[in-house]
Amino acid sequence: MAFSHEFDPTILREYDIRGIVGRTLHSADAFAIGRVFGSMVARDGGSRVAVGYDGRLTSPELEQSLTDGLRASGMQVLRAGLGPTPMLYYTATTLKTDGAIMVTGSHNPPDYNGFKMMWGRKPFFGEQILRIGALAQAGDVIPEAQGSEQAIDIAGDYVARLLADWDGGDRMLKVVWDNGNGAAGDVLEKLVASLPGEHFVLNGPIDGHFPAHHPDPTVPANLVELIAEVRAREADIGIAFDGDADRIGLVDDTGAIMFGDQLMVLLSRDVLRSNPGATIIADVKASQVLFDEIAKAGGVPLMWKTGHSLIKSKMAETGSPLAGEMSGHIFFADRWYGFDDALYAAVRTLGIIARMDGTLSDVRKALPHVVNTPEVRFDCDDRRKFAVIAEVAERLRIQGATVSATDGVRVQTPDGWWLLRASNTQAVLVARCEASTETGLKRLKAALVDQLAASGLNQPDFSGSHAG
Repeated sequence: MAFSHEFDPTILREYDIRGIVGRTLHSADAFAIGRVFGSMVARDGGSRVAVGYDGRLTSPELEQSLTDGLRASGMQVLRAGLGPTPMLYYTATTLKTDGAIMVTGSHNPPDYNGFKMMWGRKPFFGEQILRIGALAQAGDVIPEAQGSEQAIDIAGDYVARLLADWDGGDRMLKVVWDNGNGAAGDVLEKLVASLPGEHFVLNGPIDGHFPAHHPDPTVPANLVELIAEVRAREADIGIAFDGDADRIGLVDDTGAIMFGDQLMVLLSRDVLRSNPGATIIADVKASQVLFDEIAKAGGVPLMWKTGHSLIKSKMAETGSPLAGEMSGHIFFADRWYGFDDALYAAVRTLGIIARMDGTLSDVRKALPHVVNTPEVRFDCDDRRKFAVIAEVAERLRIQGATVSATDGVRVQTPDGWWLLRASNTQAVLVARCEASTETGLKRLKAALVDQLAASGLNQPDFSGSHAG
């Protein structure tokens, strides 16, 4: 029977495939992804694809359909089972598979699910994802074949490799972890059993209902339980993961949140000791403090586009040993494999703290003081969002403003900077402002609002500004 399949166009995103199960995403889509991706691998001379899935209620069914599609394209499917996304990246990297697909809804609400993909050891994104849609619609696949499957248990090897890079000193840390009932649960249990120090795990069992709170550590409301536990236990640090553990959130010993760019300062200084002069990458949403501190530590700061696939590609191109995003994606190529892995980032962070004389809050408090808005996201039609950025960029050019156009517009002024960019995954614009004073922050927000008004858009809600 001839194969042909049409996806809901909203699920083919820049970095992955993602939708609402039963509405925009179905098992038939999972089969089609396997059928087309497997055909692409086969035409490229490959034959082995690794597959894993997260703890969402719909993930086992989607993973089975995906496997069926891959097998129908003649693939040897290595089924790594339930676990965090970085464990599948590790599987694909160390077993040198021709591709890998993770069934995960990441940090989206429980009714969402999706697929993150690798092509060899590289991210599979952008035009490649759109190509899956085009090939499926055209029925452009290899003739049906009979592939095979093999269940593999990689968790023990993965945890052993995480532990191999432990580099802490004699100081025994007290650590609170919040798994958020996400996919890291079983692996995290194995990891903390072998790490030195005292470890307390909150919401450890994997549960796709996410009964405690939503698994997105960039949202302060989701860290309330972790903050309370760190304070109650007088712990050295609190660590939280998102639903598939490729993003990390941190709380210091006082219970204060350490944002992604603040963590990157700590990690950059450490990595630059053994990699002097190296390029360290951060996305356009990161604080100017991070870029300045990288330079102070002897590194070369590089501001790059937001998006885990884009960052990974830039790391490979530049030979960078470390990169990070405000969203908590941390990428180590220093002693690791260049993919985003919150568990690995946690091990390296704990090692640094265990070698320090002071506390994590000492590091945070010593950073230059700035005031900034959170990442503000507001609706803008998919067909309009990139046009708005182009309009703003042209007006700024005419005004002679100091602008970085790496990803949207990031405008530098004597007060600080403001950013406006179009999301690659949603019908939204993203804004952020940072200044050295509250008065300066007001001026930056006013300048941003003026530009939005000139393009016919309303003022976004800037509530939730914080000092850093």
